[in-house]
Amino acid sequence: AQKWRKLTADNIGKRIAIVLDDNVYSAPTVQGEIPNGNSSISGSFTVDEAKDLANILKAGKLPAPTRIVEEAIVGPTLGQEAINQGVLSTLAGILLVVIFMFMYYNKGGIVANVALVFNLFFILGIMAQLNSVLTLPGIAGIVLTIGMAVDANVLIFERIREELKAGRKYQEAISLGYEKAFWSIFDANVTTLLAGVILLYLGSGPVKGFAITLIIGIFCSFFTAVYITKVLLSWLYKMKNPVELPFETGISKNLFKNFNYDFIGKRKLAYAFSSSIIVLGIICTIINGGLNLGVDFKGGRYYVVRFEQPVVASDIRSQVVPFFQNTGTEVKTFGSNNQVKVTTSYLIEQESTESDNLVRSALDKGLVKYGKKYEVMSSSKVGATIADDIMRTSILSMILAIIGIFIYVLFRFRNRSFGFGGVVALFHDAILVLALFSILHTFGISFEIDQVFIAAILTIVGYSINDTVVIYDRIREVQEQNPLADLATSLNQAINFTFSRTIMTAFTVLLVVIILLLFGGEVLRGFSLALLIGVVSGSYSTIYIAVPIVLDFYTKKDTKGLDS
Repeated sequence: AQKWRKLTADNIGKRIAIVLDDNVYSAPTVQGEIPNGNSSISGSFTVDEAKDLANILKAGKLPAPTRIVEEAIVGPTLGQEAINQGVLSTLAGILLVVIFMFMYYNKGGIVANVALVFNLFFILGIMAQLNSVLTLPGIAGIVLTIGMAVDANVLIFERIREELKAGRKYQEAISLGYEKAFWSIFDANVTTLLAGVILLYLGSGPVKGFAITLIIGIFCSFFTAVYITKVLLSWLYKMKNPVELPFETGISKNLFKNFNYDFIGKRKLAYAFSSSIIVLGIICTIINGGLNLGVDFKGGRYYVVRFEQPVVASDIRSQVVPFFQNTGTEVKTFGSNNQVKVTTSYLIEQESTESDNLVRSALDKGLVKYGKKYEVMSSSKVGATIADDIMRTSILSMILAIIGIFIYVLFRFRNRSFGFGGVVALFHDAILVLALFSILHTFGISFEIDQVFIAAILTIVGYSINDTVVIYDRIREVQEQNPLADLATSLNQAINFTFSRTIMTAFTVLLVVIILLLFGGEVLRGFSLALLIGVVSGSYSTIYIAVPIVLDFYTKKDTKGLDS
């Protein structure tokens, strides 16, 4: 205040400039000495101008100059292609699921399909209200939600079919089907929701878009499955001429009928099979010199370049590497044979605009022989510091997801063996996907490990525990019905009772994942492949890892049963 008093006293009638980051925002004239430090600026300001000036005065100078440490640019052509691919994937996914549900569940499947349409409208409506930006990974989240939304309907319809086969009347079978399936659906959605929330808070960029659609989809799917389908079925039954819908066709009527297989007895073969793939994956990772990390995790820049004619990636690399000062540079075909992805660490430690221009100039010099017959479709830059942060948050997200799911399963089932079996299965699925990616990389089929890949892993974690929780719920039910039964027998019964649901759910999710793999574009290729492997692995690990470990872990700790 004393300094300000002296300054104003010495400069009456003169102007004092308000400067922030080398910009003059205002230069008011000093009217008189200001003794107490309280100042006011008067003039012909608009309300908005006054607010802007007040905010500048409150904010003060930035503690450090700003630098662009992460940047992504998508050209209009590639952006339109992404929209087209997203719309095609969504429509194709819906069509396949609708056809499948009708073919397997007859007219009952039509009710599920109506709920699916409601679900899609709810998701898009909520996203519009939240002003959410729909990215390509976000569209992938919608497509994936379509497949996972069917899971709840499959659970309910399989329960209804069981009750009808047990001789229940139609309305009673409907009521019991929803009642018995409710907690399995609830548990499955909570565990998947946990993975989505972690992605939302710890992810960045496109991963957040995927997380938002996944979370909204989970809530909408739960509502449409447990409420809208029930209302529709009840309404049809209470009509003047009651309608009792069939829930099976000639195809599904005898499929898995009286199915009984000793899964638990084959668990050691499964342990050996999984271990061999994981060990092979570790060997391939060592041969490859580590995982094939994307710029998200190691820092760098990449450019997707499209040419008018087909090109050879190795020829492009030989042209551009000298201009990148022989630093770490990789060029590979990206999608079609006239498009390549150039990844380089050249000047990545320098985060100035000048360095960005120098790198782009080096790329153009390397491609000078192609004249103007190429176009940079998209580019991205991730600084080394940001890459380290992304790596840390990705690892943290995995750890938090697994710990959170373990705690929830432990809380719901009050049993350590259930939680332990579920967590081992999750680790199994995540490591198996990484192992298979390393094996493919060894044979020249390369997919990068990046943020979108981590989103796929967390989705797999949610899907896998979803499957596991459903069988755990049935184990508990079987134990309550026959508490004196041998534990291995009870586990086998639970797996066999839910086997049709496991296969049907995996099949519907695989339908939409394959659609993503085929039509989602190169950006989502690695994501889709990871999901494809993960869905198969998740179903396999539930049956051959999570449930058998309940037996192996518990027979060593407590042979009296599951009441821990």
